[in-house]
Amino acid sequence: MRKRDLLTPIGITLGFIMIMLAILTKGGTEGITSFLDIASIFVVIGGLVGSLFINFRMEQIKLMNRVLKEAFRQNDQRLPSLINLFINLSERARREGILALENELEEVEDPFIKKGILLAVDGIEPEVIHDIMHAEITAMEERHYRGRMIIEKCGEYAPAWGMIGTLVGLVLMLNSLQDPATLGPNMAVALLTTLYGTVLANLVFLPMASKLEIKTEEEVFIKQIIIEGVIGVQSGQNPRILEEKLSAFLSNDSNVKEETDTTVDFVEERINEA
Repeated sequence: MRKRDLLTPIGITLGFIMIMLAILTKGGTEGITSFLDIASIFVVIGGLVGSLFINFRMEQIKLMNRVLKEAFRQNDQRLPSLINLFINLSERARREGILALENELEEVEDPFIKKGILLAVDGIEPEVIHDIMHAEITAMEERHYRGRMIIEKCGEYAPAWGMIGTLVGLVLMLNSLQDPATLGPNMAVALLTTLYGTVLANLVFLPMASKLEIKTEEEVFIKQIIIEGVIGVQSGQNPRILEEKLSAFLSNDSNVKEETDTTVDFVEERINEA
């Protein structure tokens, strides 16, 4: 189940607000208009789009919208609930047989888990199950990398086009030194293009690319747990042993939280009894 990741829009908005406050502090409301320049926007955005057209195929560029949306979503799959799922599957498989797990698939939303359970029900060897599911993880990593690469390239090209705009502004300024009235606008183009490119790269594109990479690593980690769970269920491992094996993937923070929740429940029970 996926839900919105509010930290991404909050971080981007907070960054722009801090920049605006810095401008307002020194220049007032009139300072805001001095940081808006259409020519600079044309140079940075237009040059960035042109570079992407050269670097990628149209099919890849069309996927950019979907990739950007992933930076605003998060996976709400919790490891304790995932471990409990495989413990329940293991108990039922030992009690009723591996074929009984087909009835459990209707309640499972994750297609990766469904695929693993179906392979187990079909009697596929554990080594083959591991290879098949690991190949799917590898393919997923490659898809995520190709999508993330577009955002990373935006982070590389934006500052470069900012520098190109700076050079354009400097050339225009040097060519019109005899006209003092044009020095200010040309200097604005020279400086604002660098500002626009740097802000887009360091506040939007590069942080998003890093977040997408972290999300991929988290998803790979969860899928590895799923593989271990499927193989444990297929091989008929004792549910308690499977629980100990999968619990090793939990972080110390998760273990501490679970122990804290247990302690709180115990104290509440004693208070109620008193």
